[in-house]
Amino acid sequence: MAEKELIQLFGEQKVRTKWDDVKQKWFFSIVDVCGVLTDQPDEKHARNYWKVLKHRLKKEGNETVTNCNQLKLRAADGKMRLTDVADMEQMFRLIESIPSKKAEPFKQWMAEVAARRIDQMQDPELNFEQAYADYRRLGYSDKWINQRIKSIEVRKELTDEWDRAGVKEGQQYASLTDIITQAWSGKTTKQYKQYKGLKKESLRDNMTNIELALNILAEASTTEISKAQNPKGFKQSAAVARKGGKIAGDARKKLEAQTGRSIISREKASDYLPPADRIQELPEETED
Repeated sequence: MAEKELIQLFGEQKVRTKWDDVKQKWFFSIVDVCGVLTDQPDEKHARNYWKVLKHRLKKEGNETVTNCNQLKLRAADGKMRLTDVADMEQMFRLIESIPSKKAEPFKQWMAEVAARRIDQMQDPELNFEQAYADYRRLGYSDKWINQRIKSIEVRKELTDEWDRAGVKEGQQYASLTDIITQAWSGKTTKQYKQYKGLKKESLRDNMTNIELALNILAEASTTEISKAQNPKGFKQSAAVARKGGKIAGDARKKLEAQTGRSIISREKASDYLPPADRIQELPEETED
């Protein structure tokens, strides 16, 4: 099943989703929807709410619960975990069992998400326009947004190349990303996030302009080397990833020698954006 994982924003609350290219439909995380509709303070409370509701609906013989699927979605700890999901039609039925004043607005939002996807399939440029609008709403500068949008394009080209080389999406993508990141920054992705004081936030969304530029150079270089050397499988792609990352790493060292300071910064989005409670993880390519 060809899937694309995205985090959608309903107001200021995030809902994990996956688009299925084969079935041509969205799947929504039921736990996230329960959290939104019931104003549960955290994921743990939302999971408990869904556990109780699911048990009750099963006892009532509710077919929607019986037919709901499980897909791997990124959890709060960053790991991919099986999560109960429902398509839009199933979710409409589940919402009927959740007393909430947000029920109707949420249904309208889901319909808009579906309609937007159809428009984006007909005009891919709308994907970038939506991402641009989301970043603007969260307070990022136009200069940073333009570079971030470019990084998404570069990342997509890289993952397409990995797919062509026979690299498996998921852990192998994450490992190759780690190799590239360490080669140019001197830190693994985990170490980099810890250095910035990040937990579940996106690393790329918290890079400075120069960090983002070097990351783009590393991934673009990896893509071009891969196209030229035509690696097969993970092992050969890992060697290419080191070469691509090293190009950006050498550039970083030369720049640091000229400026006399480290390019790798502790700065993160919450240091220079509007109040932190407005900052949410945005829809983007996965960091795996």
